Amino acid sequence: MRTGLAEATGTAAALLVAATAVAAAEAPAAIVSSGFVFERAPFRSAHASTIVETRDGLLAAWFGGTEEGHPDVGIWVSRNDGAGWSPPIEVANGMQSDGMRHPCWNPVLFQPSRGPLLLFYKVGPSPREWWGLVGTSADQGRSWSDPIRLPAGILGPIRAKPVELAGGEVLAGSSTEHAGWVVHMERWTGRDLASATAWRKSGPLNDPEEFGAIQPTILAHSPSLLQVLCRSRQAVVTEAWSEDAGLTWGRMAATALPNPNAGIDALRLSDGRFLLVYNPTKSGRDRLEIAVSADGKTWGRAVVLEGSPGEYSYPAMIQARDGRVHVTYTWRRERIRHVVVDPAKIQPPRGRARPR
Repeated sequence: MRTGLAEATGTAAALLVAATAVAAAEAPAAIVSSGFVFERAPFRSAHASTIVETRDGLLAAWFGGTEEGHPDVGIWVSRNDGAGWSPPIEVANGMQSDGMRHPCWNPVLFQPSRGPLLLFYKVGPSPREWWGLVGTSADQGRSWSDPIRLPAGILGPIRAKPVELAGGEVLAGSSTEHAGWVVHMERWTGRDLASATAWRKSGPLNDPEEFGAIQPTILAHSPSLLQVLCRSRQAVVTEAWSEDAGLTWGRMAATALPNPNAGIDALRLSDGRFLLVYNPTKSGRDRLEIAVSADGKTWGRAVVLEGSPGEYSYPAMIQARDGRVHVTYTWRRERIRHVVVDPAKIQPPRGRARPR
């Protein structure tokens, strides 16, 4: 894995200014700020962001290149120490020892309570054939180790952040697409992520004939009670529950939340409420919103992030130490937008989230 300053190239500044002005004019009271992680970049397309808080501030990553699935797509990062986002730097690509280059996919940043910062990502010609890798950083994302290939059959967190369980074990939501869309869970202990003995993999959480589901995000209701919410092909967010800290799972079921076959993310706030960021439609990705819930079962509309023509998708969401919520997401496949939300200003649900 390499680091180095990326040479900036021009972008559509007028479109950027207009979009930022519209967003500011329509911003709900809960939105503290909204802007782009970068305005200029040496790649044409950006997608699938992830965000983490380090001791030195925020770190975001995404995949960028000519277009999704193109061999030149690599993993890029930007740091924010409070004074704004740094220029994007490419930290990983899919170059192989034989000279073949494959695209990179779906980075996931995660800081465990012990050990270095982790950057998981996938490499391969398509999601049906990709494999998992992880890099580590001991300096809050300024530099990265060479990548470690994960054991056979292990992909790591497929798109959403993992959760750390009691005792330091980490649980990641994963999925495969080569034999239907199937969700499974992966957990690891220790620091040797290349060792098969460090990992345990669950069986499938869904029957792809009933729900074609992928990309689970995890909500911890208690040390033992866990919930996953998943993207699906059935135009709904699906869910499954575990009462034993993710060792076994109940049957996957549909929620009342619409889903246009698009990525989602969720978190439990420090005050016990739950947030979900998703596209609240049965088709199209031109709306992006945050929903709120007291129990993970009944959800209400909370914050509108986007609602104009274009694609706004693949959100990532964290709560920082100061209590504010940070959301990053794909903006028209061109940039990554960063929105800061004050959860104290999120009102109780104004009615159930339902498709439009």
